[in-house]
Parts: sequence; structure tokens; C-alpha cells
Amino acid sequence: MIKILISGFLGQMGQVIEKQIENKDNMELVGGIDKNIDSYKGEIKVYDNIMDFDGPCDVIVDFSHPTSLDSLLTYAKSNKVALVIGTTGYEEKEYNKLKEAAKEIPIFQSANMSLGINLLLSLVYKAATILDEDFDIEVIEKHHNQKIDAPSGTAYMIANKINEAFDNNKVYTFGRHTKTNKRAPEEIGIHAIRGGTIVGEHTVLFAGLDEVIEIKHDASSKNVFAKGALRAAEFITTKDKGLFNMDDLINQ
Repeated sequence: MIKILISGFLGQMGQVIEKQIENKDNMELVGGIDKNIDSYKGEIKVYDNIMDFDGPCDVIVDFSHPTSLDSLLTYAKSNKVALVIGTTGYEEKEYNKLKEAAKEIPIFQSANMSLGINLLLSLVYKAATILDEDFDIEVIEKHHNQKIDAPSGTAYMIANKINEAFDNNKVYTFGRHTKTNKRAPEEIGIHAIRGGTIVGEHTVLFAGLDEVIEIKHDASSKNVFAKGALRAAEFITTKDKGLFNMDDLINQ
């Protein structure tokens, strides 16, 4: 039985993951971590500080906020607990902390836990290698009006994967407001749309001479991310240490 602690328990993803765990015979939810526990009246024990949790735990599934990373890593390293990190909005310093901590504990990190998105990554990479410099590339992402980071972590994942096909020679352009020059060939455009209850939609546009190719992924509910996160939890609890991602899970 895999004992799971959810960080960001009262957030939208935390609540979806809780419901998914209820349907898993090999998993048990042992608690939650959240900064906003004043109004919570549920049966699961929830703590506002992870250091107050003293129960058994095999893996922490985190969908919280980048500011929670330091306490998560401190707890996980002290207690030799695996981590599944789905939080987005990290900068280079946070990624460096993950790499350093992974020398001691197993960490699974992905800005998008959907298996479909990770298939899209392989498709856009192949498209970029075939279409090469003859097509302009734009990444458009749409999310609900409560999402705080923009562009999304997934949009960066997609752009980075495409850029690999060009030996990382492309540069990112975020929107084109106030720009008066023509589009440069080395650009990858990245655009963020926020509105309503859009769960997550990512479109990659390859625009060439007299033809356009679109590769798109649309998530209808957060269940796709929760299922992926729990598959990641099953995967990472078999590891001793190291930093892993969706490629490792899919290609195991």
C-alpha cells in the first residue's frame, strides 16, 4: 500500500487527486498540507506546515505553489520520502534545488502529468525536425481565469522540446504587443489566454508557405492530470534517488 501525502490538498488539483486515490486499491491518503485550513471541516487530517506531519508516508504529491518547495525538500530529505512535483511557475533556482535534492531522494517532476501532452511533445519534436526552418512556429495555451502563472509550464515544455530540434537556437517571443518589426525566422511565439473554466488547451501552429499544420491537446477535466500524477507516484516509489520525468515513466 502506497501511503500518499498531498501538498496543496485544498486546491483544485489536490481535491481531484483525493477522489482518484479513493478508487485505488494500492494507495492510501494519509494526510494533506495546505496553507488555508481555517475553513476545512473534512475527515482527512490537514496541516498548514508539513513539519507538523509525523505519520507514515511513502510519497508526497505536490500541486501547491513554488514557495512551498524549500519546506517540501527539507521534509522529504529528512524523512527519505519520494516526491511527485506537479507545481508550475518554477524558475532556474528551483530546478537547481530539485537536481541537488535528487542526489539524496527520488523526485518525479513534470509541469504536465497528462500522458496525452507528453505524446504531443514527441509529435511536435518530430514535426520540427521534418519541417525545419521552412515553417514559423507558434505555441498558444489557454487556461481558466484562476491560473496565476503565464505562460503555462506546459507551454514552456512544448517550446523547449521544439527548440531541441533546432539545437536550442530559437528564441522565445511572448506576445507581440508594442512590437513594430516583422516576425524573425528564429522566433517561437508563445501566447497565453486566460478565461472562464478552461482546464487546459495547448496548440502548436506550424505555419509555412500556403499550408498550416496544427497539433493540439485539450484536457476536458483535471482527472487526466491526477491519473498521471498517481502513475508517477507508483513509479517514483520504486526508485532510490534521482530526478525523473514523464519520459522515464513512458519509456520504462
